[in-house]
Amino acid sequence: MSHTRQLHLNTNITGVGRHPAGWRTLDNPRSIVDLDFFKEIATIAERGKLDAVFLSDLLALRNHAEGPSQALEPTVLLTALAGATKHVGLIGTASTTFNDPFNLARRFASVDHLSGGRVAFNAVTTYDAAAAANFSHDVPLTVEDRYARAQEFVEVVTKLWDSWEDDAFVADPASGRYADPSRVHAIEHRGAHFSVRGPSTVPRSPQGRPVLVQAGSSEGGRALAARFADAVFTAQTTLPTAQAFYAEMKERVRLHGRNPDHFLLLPGLYPVIGGTEREARERKAALDALLDTDREVARLAGALGLAPDDLHIDAPLPYELIGKVTRSDLSRGFIDSTVALAKSENLTVRDLLDRNPGAHRIIVGTPEQIADDIERWFVERGADGFNLNADVFPSGLAAFVDHVVPLLQRKGIFRRDYEATTLRGHLGLPRPESQFARAARAA
Repeated sequence: MSHTRQLHLNTNITGVGRHPAGWRTLDNPRSIVDLDFFKEIATIAERGKLDAVFLSDLLALRNHAEGPSQALEPTVLLTALAGATKHVGLIGTASTTFNDPFNLARRFASVDHLSGGRVAFNAVTTYDAAAAANFSHDVPLTVEDRYARAQEFVEVVTKLWDSWEDDAFVADPASGRYADPSRVHAIEHRGAHFSVRGPSTVPRSPQGRPVLVQAGSSEGGRALAARFADAVFTAQTTLPTAQAFYAEMKERVRLHGRNPDHFLLLPGLYPVIGGTEREARERKAALDALLDTDREVARLAGALGLAPDDLHIDAPLPYELIGKVTRSDLSRGFIDSTVALAKSENLTVRDLLDRNPGAHRIIVGTPEQIADDIERWFVERGADGFNLNADVFPSGLAAFVDHVVPLLQRKGIFRRDYEATTLRGHLGLPRPESQFARAARAA
């Protein structure tokens, strides 16, 4: 079987893996600050012909007594990984709430040059009060203010990336002409949140500009993604809700005058792989045995905006209480996807803990079961691909690359080798023209 669409796969690096106790199984439990650990993940991803490695980020320390969290700044780590790889894309998360657009545009454009055009910026807003306190804010911004700032932030970043036209960087020793000033543009942005003259100090990057990713599925996130993003990283736990989200986002993109085929939806997926289903379940059970159940219940309650006593281990979620939660410092995408999963299968709290209360859909099974599931979601338009969450790095990713990827290749939905040199090429996205060049031509 062959398909005209191509499946897209990233590996999402959060801590040392999605399972909270996975770090306890590693030879080096301090791997979150070990460059060789991340190099191994990136080289495994490249061996599997994956589109990209995807780095999440965290701007406040939390639960650090319980296990590892994100420690290294993503663009710094991606720069190191660019030198250790040749093909795989490099996606870094950064907050539009607690960054400056000029500096951030410069950082990502710099890494895009150093990697030969393999970089993406995953734009997120930050609702965490602890993070706000690290950036001189007494309280977090409201949801409306966060996304208003994010819209303008991304607008400024894209203008800066486009401020050099493709042929502006001349660098001609014979003529002594280094740049063409008529093709380098001050952006002269004046808005509610930012005042930026420009242009960027960095010439236009090898892929035109870095790929733009947006993570989340709140209303503000959907509006931001439809206007600007090339891809969306989302939490979807059931195929019907994923299909509805897929159709809605493609239509929103079309209404912005953009091509929906050049906009990718990539839900998170958490595979736990064994040679047999029993082996897969034994692998997960061994990791689960290292968990403190009371601590996991408290963690789930906090993410839902509830108190630990609101959850009863062998009862369903208290949907009425969850429906009354209006706090702006919570992830609506997490809450919505968790509730959708629980309702779809009438799960108890214990069932949810077993099924990964981290929003991303978990599959515990054989390579064949996982490949068939991926194909179904892809063919039935629940996803254009997935952000893969290994239970523990690097072994969880190696199992996927060595045993699931070959099955996807045989199904005709995933590449057998890289056919492009840039991340845009891997993702099947066209190289964008500078908006200043486009405006000049229209004039």
